[in-house]
Amino acid sequence: MEQDFLLLFPVFFPMAAGLFLFVLPKGRTGRRGKRLFVAASLLLELAVTAVCLTGGERAFVLGELGESLRICFRVDGLSRIFALLSVSMWLLVGIFSFRYMDHEDHEERFFGFFLVVEGALAALSFAGNLISFYLFFEIMTLASLFLVFHEGTRPAILAGLKYLFYSVAGAFMALFGIIFLSGSGGLGNFAPGGILDGTALSGHSGIVSASAFFLIVGFGTKAGMFPMHGWLPTAHPEAPAPASAVLSGVITKMGVLGVIRAVYFVIGPELLRGSWVQTAWLLLALITVFMGSMLAYREKILKKRLAYSTVSQVSYIMFGLALLEPMAFTGAMLHVVFHSMVKDALFLGAGAVIFRTGKTRVSELAAIGKEMPVTIWCFAFASLALIGIPPAGGFVSKWFLAQGALASGTGVFAWLGPAVLLASALLTAGYLLPVVIRGFFPGADYDYGSLKKREPSLLMTAPMAVLAAGALVFGMFPSVILNAVTAAAGGIF
Repeated sequence: MEQDFLLLFPVFFPMAAGLFLFVLPKGRTGRRGKRLFVAASLLLELAVTAVCLTGGERAFVLGELGESLRICFRVDGLSRIFALLSVSMWLLVGIFSFRYMDHEDHEERFFGFFLVVEGALAALSFAGNLISFYLFFEIMTLASLFLVFHEGTRPAILAGLKYLFYSVAGAFMALFGIIFLSGSGGLGNFAPGGILDGTALSGHSGIVSASAFFLIVGFGTKAGMFPMHGWLPTAHPEAPAPASAVLSGVITKMGVLGVIRAVYFVIGPELLRGSWVQTAWLLLALITVFMGSMLAYREKILKKRLAYSTVSQVSYIMFGLALLEPMAFTGAMLHVVFHSMVKDALFLGAGAVIFRTGKTRVSELAAIGKEMPVTIWCFAFASLALIGIPPAGGFVSKWFLAQGALASGTGVFAWLGPAVLLASALLTAGYLLPVVIRGFFPGADYDYGSLKKREPSLLMTAPMAVLAAGALVFGMFPSVILNAVTAAAGGIF
């Protein structure tokens, strides 16, 4: 296949644009021009990414570090889903940020790293092998660290350090898994169903199982899977709301993508089916689902409640992947898309509330729906989608996950999984709906005379509305995403 230089643009253009922002004069002068530059960069990134995703397979070899170490990019069905999802969410959150950053300093630094991270996400989506993926996975971690650090307060610095320590620990585990697989052909190009050399595997099943476990837990750290979830509820509340949104909605999905590539495109699901690795993976995922929901239910700070919710909901995806079953895989991929839209909408809604009122605790949000009706209606629709109320997107993905579990033949997990998902859905209703109900119906004893209209500008409400509407529309008409998921799963099972 000929070298396709176009694949380099979505990776290195946003990185170059982000670095360019660092050399511009600091301060509030020229703010409009800088924001126009960021908007134009993201729109161009979206357009070129869409072009890269059309047609057949594309590939580009960036360099070779040795006989078996190649840095390369390729486009396949999975790339199309993750690349388009990340750049679309980045554009919407970026638009929201233009207004939100009015009350933040060092805007150039925020948008600079924001663009650099998008380039790393494109590289992860297009990565053609584990070495390429791991390289840009580390770049994404280091660049996104500065989004957590952004406010420069002591809690923000400590949260960023915790994010870094967990990420480094997870990355080392993933690296161990990659090294252990290198002798079995695990460094070759991704292929549906796995690429390991059957001859090299003879007598080494224990090493392969250990490698798989290291890769799952290592990449699962970024996805917030127990026991490596601790960074998430600490980092999200301290980061600016737009950073929290993309950390939850997109960056956690790169951990999911790493697990998919390792299990389904390198090792192969057949090697893990019925093994202790699958059992441990299923158990960790279900523990995370229930634990995250319980902690979210008990949490009083809104952004931290949403962070614990992410811990739970992303492990819905991990559970679906761990079942190693086609219908469950479909449900997991659908939840990747729907959770990204929903959680971005929820964090942007929380950010809009903080921006306009300064309120951070759930107990302070009585009558907030009267003051910010558009924002809270978006929050309400996104909440219904996350709970899984039909016909919203969350219902579709959870239906496939439950059906896949029942058909998986995984013993106790075939019924325990759907039971835990149902319990988690009830807890999700318990920690999200009170925000909406008290927001619109604060009670007869509330002082209605103190109400003020605080709706933010269109730059903030429009992205929230698009995300909330998307979660509903794609739930009612899921065929477009289903077709993409079916194409991505081709050849795996």
